Amino acid sequence: MSTEPPETTENTEPGTPGAATEDAGAEAAAAAGSEGADAAEGAGAEATTKDGDGDTTARLSEAEAELAAQRVERERIERRKAEKQRPVESGTKLSGKAADLLAAVRAVESGAKPAATVFSEPEPPRRPTPEPAPRPRPVAAEAPTGPAPETVESVRRTLADGGAPEALAPQVAAALGEDAAGQLRADPWQLLRVGGVRTEQADGFARALLGAECGPDDERRGRAITVWLLEQAAVAGHTALEMPALTATLTQRGVPDADTAVQNTLAEGEALAFQDALDEPGTPARMDDEAEEDEERPVRVLVGLERYALAEESLADGLARLINSAPKQDGSAEEWERAAADAGSAADLIRAVAAHGLVLHTGGQASLAEPAALLHAAQALGLRAWAATHSPLARGRFAALLGGSGRPDDPAPTGSVPGVATVAGLLSGAEGPGRDAEGAFDLDLLVLLDAPQLDVETAALLTESLPDGARLVLAGDPAVLWSAGPGRVFADLLAARICPQIASRRPDPGPLGELVSGIGIGELNQVEAPGKEVVIVPVRDAGEAVHRTVQLVADSVPRAIGIPAEETQVITPGHGGAAGTRVLNAALKERLNPGPGRFGGFDPGDRVAYSPAPGRMVPGHVVKADAEGLHLSCAGEAVVVPKERVEQSVRHGWALTAHQAAGARWAAVVVVLPGDAAQTLNRPWIYTAFGRADRHLSVVHGVEQALPRAVAEVPAKPRTTRLPVLLGTQQPTPS
Repeated sequence: MSTEPPETTENTEPGTPGAATEDAGAEAAAAAGSEGADAAEGAGAEATTKDGDGDTTARLSEAEAELAAQRVERERIERRKAEKQRPVESGTKLSGKAADLLAAVRAVESGAKPAATVFSEPEPPRRPTPEPAPRPRPVAAEAPTGPAPETVESVRRTLADGGAPEALAPQVAAALGEDAAGQLRADPWQLLRVGGVRTEQADGFARALLGAECGPDDERRGRAITVWLLEQAAVAGHTALEMPALTATLTQRGVPDADTAVQNTLAEGEALAFQDALDEPGTPARMDDEAEEDEERPVRVLVGLERYALAEESLADGLARLINSAPKQDGSAEEWERAAADAGSAADLIRAVAAHGLVLHTGGQASLAEPAALLHAAQALGLRAWAATHSPLARGRFAALLGGSGRPDDPAPTGSVPGVATVAGLLSGAEGPGRDAEGAFDLDLLVLLDAPQLDVETAALLTESLPDGARLVLAGDPAVLWSAGPGRVFADLLAARICPQIASRRPDPGPLGELVSGIGIGELNQVEAPGKEVVIVPVRDAGEAVHRTVQLVADSVPRAIGIPAEETQVITPGHGGAAGTRVLNAALKERLNPGPGRFGGFDPGDRVAYSPAPGRMVPGHVVKADAEGLHLSCAGEAVVVPKERVEQSVRHGWALTAHQAAGARWAAVVVVLPGDAAQTLNRPWIYTAFGRADRHLSVVHGVEQALPRAVAEVPAKPRTTRLPVLLGTQQPTPS
């Protein structure tokens, strides 16, 4: 491992760090939950229309049917009015269905109408069977329908009255709906529903609007801060919070009676409470009623938002369905065994998948060859088998293993690689096998790669979409960072041991593989790097770190290693700080693609990170900008980002955080570790960042002993989830 840059470079005076240094870890966590939030609204809502003579008759018939149905409804309304106007001897003041029934009974009693005709509803005219809708085509970026201008204007006036920034008006209107201004005046703390607003800012806004009525013990304040804390916990990866932790944090935020605040929040249905029974460590779950009545079992009380609670319960039910249903047998046991015998290191994986509906597969980058062999074997046996990745770059790499382009760094365009899709494309229908008549995926086997990136809501959607008898394989490296969204699905499943777990024995090759494998077990080893595969570049401060990073990307790595700047990725701990992504991207743009940034700070040729939804990042570059918006090319797809969404969903992409880079790999990676990042480092972050390099890794090192200490002593931050308890009802499966 070299401690010098790849090639001798000119020494210059170190730069000066910025006057204010942001908390990089907190910035990264907040960005993971807020970037591109507006992009999720209306995703996949493209309307499909048809033109041509062949559809004219169908449209006319449908219109006639609609008119006929309306005539029947009008007749029923007129009859109802007439019946209500008749004098009745009993049952006065009846209306609606009751009045209809009374009139019908009297018609039958008088012999005016037979019972069969009175009590039967008019049959609506039949409509022609519509043609099956074509599969939706991928929509790169669709502008969501924003709040009405009058709503935004009324919110703007309310914000001005309370001394809040008027620029928040569109976000407040989108979060609170049509009556946003009225809701704010009735409950000013609803301002906390807008991302980025802090409790002290909401308190100031409330004091300006409410005056003497505002107080720290206001019930509205306690409820709003409780919900806000649960939302902040979700950004940090928790699906729920333990009651003591929640009440303690509420007290720190100045809520006088934290217990009452939580109870009020639960009473209003803004959060849910759960009491989960826990077993002593090493004791299997008790599923019978034979325990003595006086035996006390430890419990914990959790409070969480409804959306994540429902997602975890749905996920647990879906996984149980897969585990307990017999897998579809497309091929005899002998055929599966022959396929396994010819699959080398993938034999154990194929045998496990042959007999089980849910299988976990763990391993590093080299282990991807085993899911690829599984897909080949399954397709040869007649199964409809697909793989899904979280990013287009990962899709292209895996496609190469399946016989695609042969270049791991060459992402294939959407739809061009049979058997490989992105998770987002699979769920939207833009990629993958489509869905059957019941709405389930039209497949027999789904292999999900990079499973640690799977958050609880996405996991629930995937399992709900799998048909009965399908097989699901979750494959990934358990040592990398967990998902940007709430939950730790893969880790919870590994700990639950409810299905077979196949650990790959294929080591990642070369000095980079040796270095990353050591980090995974808590050892930062010195590795031999004769080809300058690993280079350490020591720096004294953040300013020098920025200077040396630009020098490496633009000059040293291309000349000494032969990897161009466009194939080199910079990774740093956070967006803020003197050497965060904002500062590094500004410096790299000035060196690699200088320009005026006329469209929201972007120019043609800029490298960008596009976030179509929270927690998702697609790398690309700017093609042009016009009245439609910012035109991007992302993994071979044309994307148009409307002007009003550019600021929220597009960043420069020469430098990324490790969470943004997870699941992708580049020929060369420069990891920047400025001194202010020392407190934010942990083993999964370092493992993930270092593991993004294929051929070369440069480490701009300014944290001194914090790096080996983080590798050896700092594990991943714990996350509170309910999935382990929900999975506890399943019988343990020996590995």
